[in-house]
Amino acid sequence: MMGENREFLLAIALSIVVLLAWQVFVGMPQMEQAEKQRAAEEAAKQTVTSQQAPAPTSQAPGVAPAPGLQPALPGAVATAGMDRAAAIAATPRVAIDTPSLRGSINLKGGRVDDLHLRKYHETVDPKSPEIVLLSPSGSADAFYADFGWSAAPGTTIALPGPETVWTAPQGAKLTPTTPVTLAWDNGEGLVFSRTISVDADYLFTLSREVRNATGSPVTLYPYALISRHGLPKVQNFFVLHEGLIGVLGDEGLQEIDYGDLDEDTRVRTFNVTGGWLGFTDKYWAAALIPDQSEKITARFSNHPVGGKDIFQSDYLLEPRTVPAGGSAGATGRMFAGAKVVSIVDDYSNTHGITKFDLLIDWGWFYIFTKPMFWLIDWLYRMVGNFGVAILLTTVIVKLVLFPLANKSYASMSKMKLLQPEMMKLKERYGDDRVKQQQAMMELYKKEKVNPMSGCLPIVVQIPIFFALYKVLFGTIEMRHAPFFGWIQDLAAPDPTTLFNLFGLIPWAPPSFLMIGIWPIIMGVTMFLQMRLNPTPPDPIQAQIFTWMPLFFTFLLATFPAGLVIYWAWNNFLSILQQATIMHRQGVKIELWDNLKSLLSFGKKSEEPKT
Repeated sequence: MMGENREFLLAIALSIVVLLAWQVFVGMPQMEQAEKQRAAEEAAKQTVTSQQAPAPTSQAPGVAPAPGLQPALPGAVATAGMDRAAAIAATPRVAIDTPSLRGSINLKGGRVDDLHLRKYHETVDPKSPEIVLLSPSGSADAFYADFGWSAAPGTTIALPGPETVWTAPQGAKLTPTTPVTLAWDNGEGLVFSRTISVDADYLFTLSREVRNATGSPVTLYPYALISRHGLPKVQNFFVLHEGLIGVLGDEGLQEIDYGDLDEDTRVRTFNVTGGWLGFTDKYWAAALIPDQSEKITARFSNHPVGGKDIFQSDYLLEPRTVPAGGSAGATGRMFAGAKVVSIVDDYSNTHGITKFDLLIDWGWFYIFTKPMFWLIDWLYRMVGNFGVAILLTTVIVKLVLFPLANKSYASMSKMKLLQPEMMKLKERYGDDRVKQQQAMMELYKKEKVNPMSGCLPIVVQIPIFFALYKVLFGTIEMRHAPFFGWIQDLAAPDPTTLFNLFGLIPWAPPSFLMIGIWPIIMGVTMFLQMRLNPTPPDPIQAQIFTWMPLFFTFLLATFPAGLVIYWAWNNFLSILQQATIMHRQGVKIELWDNLKSLLSFGKKSEEPKT
């Protein structure tokens, strides 16, 4: 049994080492390379000349065009890398002013391409700059939405495009109570209009209409697109998706990394009904939401222009035939803002958007992760502090698992009482491991002890731990959420470090030496919990148990502080629980003896002189 346990523990330790090595030698270099590439793109500031959309030579007459064929590529990209403020000032605009958003609609192209998130800042300092979500074409991080019309191949209809200058009412401003209507006349009998409204949070509604005064019917295809120029800064964590995303009919959830749209597969197309698609960052997103009853052709694509990737999520609706003297239209929505769970869930329920809550990355353990968030959020609304809510959540989890843990610790205590008998069996059978194992199993059966019961609480807590990790790492509610003292962001690592005496020495250690106060507390509680049990007789096993707390101290130092606080508090509660059960079972608590033996490990007994 000891040999099997040793191999099991060694397998766990090696697995953790492999994960760490991957992060250090693969994950971190990838992050650095992505950052270098992004910096190089911004530094280049090259001029991208006007590019014409590719002629649809491969399409048969009457076949629907690609979504947004004319404006899909940046036909009027100005100086790439232009200052954002200069790009905004260069075109006429209609202001956007809501409790959650500020920005503007670009009358040149009719795009929504300027959005700031009023309630969120770049750092915990409320005076730091607001988060910028959307930016106009031509700026360093162009990211914008467009809603328009495409014509069938072979037709020569003048349609609004990137260079079209729309008109708006004098003094128009988009607010939750005042929608804005843009208009453009193509001079050939077609008048286009776009009516844009927005709620108090992050949902835009865009209605398009075409009035036909040409004397003959016209067939057009409504489209919507979100375009993102260049490779954005992503965190490259394998547990978090950042990139193109959507839920598309029977195809279900689509999570496409930027690197997936390479030379081999630059376009992915889906023919579905309803759904949604767009782009997601860790905390922010922009997503297109068509009428859920409409059939759409949805695409994720990447079209490099002038050496710069142009990523796009778009959809094309079925054709609209605009009769002579009549009109036709289409309506769609767009989410652009912070991925607040309550807001996203409300949109999903109110508007019947298929699985819109998956815009937030809940991970594989969805059935644990979302309930874990609901519990923490409910407790937060009661106590007003997410850190305290995490502590209370830990207590609740302990209470739920108490029967299982109680049975497990009781079985472990019985195992300790059986140790003298187990040692006798080892001495009796010596190296005959088969007979030794058989005799031990008979002993367990006789005393009604399950040697594996001690693993059950650990196995059960794995999905709970991962769920909490996802909540802390991926939900915006935890971003910049303070605890007490020096912990001002539960979603970020503990900012203190032992290696500059927690700020007393004016030196900023490298990231791998950022071992803060809470990771140290976690390591100490883990060490004490392990020392409640006797030292394993196997020397390798004993060494693993001795060094594991130190290893996990360094490992968890880079994790969100809220997770480390949870683990430390959980260890403390486990110590109290295990010690209480051991005392009731009449089992000696080995903590003090183990600590004494550890402190005297260097002393050698003196042999009597002869």
